[in-house]
Amino acid sequence: MHNNWHPKPGDRVFRPRRIKRYRLRRVLGIPALFSAGYGNVGSSIYYALGIVALVAMGATPVALGIAGILFIFTALTYAEGTAMLPEAGGSASFARHGFNDAIGFTAGWALMLSYIVTIAISAYTIPPYLGYFWAPFKDSVIMGTAVSMGIVFFLMTINVIGVKETSFVNIGAAVIDLATQVSLVVIGFILLFNPVVLLHRIFDHWPTFDNLILGIALAAIAYTGIETMSQMAEETRQPEKRVPRSLVMMIFAVLVIFAGISLVSLSAMTPQELATDWSRDPIAGIAANLPLVLLRDVLKPLIAVLAGTILLIATNAGLMGISRLAFSLGSHRLVPPMMSRVHRRFKTPYVSIILFSLVAILILSPGFFATDVFKNMGTLYAFGSLLAFMFAHASILVLRAKKPELPRPFKLSWNLRFRGYEMPISAILGLVATTVIWLIIMITQPYSRWVGLAWMVVGLVIYAIYRRRNGLSLTQSAGKSLPKEG
Repeated sequence: MHNNWHPKPGDRVFRPRRIKRYRLRRVLGIPALFSAGYGNVGSSIYYALGIVALVAMGATPVALGIAGILFIFTALTYAEGTAMLPEAGGSASFARHGFNDAIGFTAGWALMLSYIVTIAISAYTIPPYLGYFWAPFKDSVIMGTAVSMGIVFFLMTINVIGVKETSFVNIGAAVIDLATQVSLVVIGFILLFNPVVLLHRIFDHWPTFDNLILGIALAAIAYTGIETMSQMAEETRQPEKRVPRSLVMMIFAVLVIFAGISLVSLSAMTPQELATDWSRDPIAGIAANLPLVLLRDVLKPLIAVLAGTILLIATNAGLMGISRLAFSLGSHRLVPPMMSRVHRRFKTPYVSIILFSLVAILILSPGFFATDVFKNMGTLYAFGSLLAFMFAHASILVLRAKKPELPRPFKLSWNLRFRGYEMPISAILGLVATTVIWLIIMITQPYSRWVGLAWMVVGLVIYAIYRRRNGLSLTQSAGKSLPKEG
């Protein structure tokens, strides 16, 4: 029987309002992924060199070299994990699938801390480089801190507008910066490199064992670029292919740059000079110590502009990563849905962008009066990032046994057989190394220990209250809920 009813004049027709829900747009390719990751990994040489030298002194190249090996293990773990689970979330996503929702939240909340600190520390080191053009940017802690806060606020606004508006800028700046860094390494080896002087500066200023380990942990500050690329999987076309390729490209680029820059820096200046006068702008220190006046006059302003640009990209990449992480956690009901709410017009998780930008600004505030804020930010980053990487390595190992049937477009080789399962050696070594270094940070660094633990406790309380109020299990999967339009 056909329904021939039609509304008559004067009838009121009720049409239920549909709630729109949005997914992130898949608009990114390999260039955008690589540049966003390099914005963090490649940019970190502009400050990691100095922050590592604060504690590792002459062993700075050694600490960076060991951290480079850990970087390879971590990048490979993320390549397999992201290709297998091409969604925003990174280590939190791996842990949720490998263990349960509670562990997934714990990994994600630790990762949020490292992202926030990366945003803060990248912005904090922009003013010293711009000090070439106006000295108060470098010499005045008040001016430098205020400018850093302004940078975070500006990028918060840009990211609310959307990823597509910012990604093309990253590509051009990353290419120019990579070329400049390679050129600086070549010029430095030609004009500055002296093996005898270098060896004397390394062994005459060798640190204690505790400081060497701390230096390795601080060098891990570059790793967040891996997470940034993984977070953007949900916005990437063919993520199972393009994210692993971008990560492999990152490995080669970073190892060459880190090795070259660290050796050239100790040829250009003593460890004391690197750790004091040039700790926040070490690449500017290399340019300032070149023997040829003409090269100094060309490279000093060039380094100032490029460092400011690439560090701006690093700050932006951190914001992009943390907002996508919050989007993922919210969509899987690991955090209150407000954090993953998508903007009605720009289709970006604007609440999380604003919230965590303000937290980064708060972390920068001790810069107005504290003298050790640079080192403290580095150790706090290490607390969060190493904890997240521990979960990432462990999750990949667990998933090999728990879900061997999952498609793995990128599968790690060099495996050990354990109870019939293939366990990647790189993930095993990565898990052991990150766990040991994280425990040492916990024992020896009171600032990162107490601030980091407080952050984790607050997060777990929020998680428990949210899940209980909504009648959800703390551990079992609550299912996926697409974030609402706001």
